[in-house]
Amino acid sequence: MSQALTRIGGRRALLGSAAVLTALGLLLWWLLPIGDGTPRGTVTVSTGTPSGVYQKYGVLLRTALAKDLPELDVRLLNSDGSQENVRRVAAGKADFTIAAADAVEMYKLENKPGADRLRACARLYDDYVHLVVPRSSPVRSVADLKGRTVAVGPSGSGVRLIAEHVLEAAGLDPEKDITPLSDGIGTMPDRLRHHKIDAFFWSGGLPTSAVTELSRNFPVRLVPIGSDLVTKLHQQGGSSRYYRAALIPADAYPDAERGSSVQTVAVANLLVTREDMDADLTERITRVVIDSRDRIGAQVHAAQLVDLRTAIYSDPLELHRGARRYYRSVKP
Repeated sequence: MSQALTRIGGRRALLGSAAVLTALGLLLWWLLPIGDGTPRGTVTVSTGTPSGVYQKYGVLLRTALAKDLPELDVRLLNSDGSQENVRRVAAGKADFTIAAADAVEMYKLENKPGADRLRACARLYDDYVHLVVPRSSPVRSVADLKGRTVAVGPSGSGVRLIAEHVLEAAGLDPEKDITPLSDGIGTMPDRLRHHKIDAFFWSGGLPTSAVTELSRNFPVRLVPIGSDLVTKLHQQGGSSRYYRAALIPADAYPDAERGSSVQTVAVANLLVTREDMDADLTERITRVVIDSRDRIGAQVHAAQLVDLRTAIYSDPLELHRGARRYYRSVKP
């Protein structure tokens, strides 16, 4: 009798121990990051020129990712801008990038390598076209640039693409009617200040620090790009359909605008990746992009415009499956 009771007690003890171990295991699984799917490894992000918004946004996004995804090594590559960024991601030379919708569409229309693999994570913020001249300049419209020396951006940049479209809409041949220079935002301001160019085009978020600094140290103004040119841009078809009429608000560059807003053209920026990018990683990065809006926006004003409600409108690219999964998870 006592032996039977001992055996029963032993079985109960074993069962009790197993239950405790199971509960402890579940608790440890919940508390500890064992198998938590935290992204690890290295990703490369192609940004932009050192003085531009893309590059600053990229630096701040890397900081945000380091906080939320500490096991992920994020490497940044400077670039000439949207067109180079799209090429890099399509070719597998970068994993993520920021690019303007017109540059993405142009790449697709030209059926360049990897175009069908491009996907979007989010619509971010808009770039605004700046046409900057000395305050004393006789240039009052895009058409007035005829015969003048104009910096239009490097060949791989988004500003080059949009500048050429705007010039054509104004009836100017970008190669024959002006003397085009391939300077970027890093050298454009100095060239204007030293009268080596008559004007420069820039396409970027508001405000762009290089334009702000120039306006504080040298008398400049922004030339309007009116709605009539937007109509003509849309008539061009193709990637020009992504341009819209917009206003640079008076407080964007107070020293240049002197209390007046300026008509211009804007185009949306997208966070771009490839179809084969890991879905879990893409979902987590998309989440960080949306959640870090205020942190990044405190230093890059344009980032304040990143909005969960509009982020899903990523035309001309469909959303990556990982990004779609994120948006479904936060849908009210």
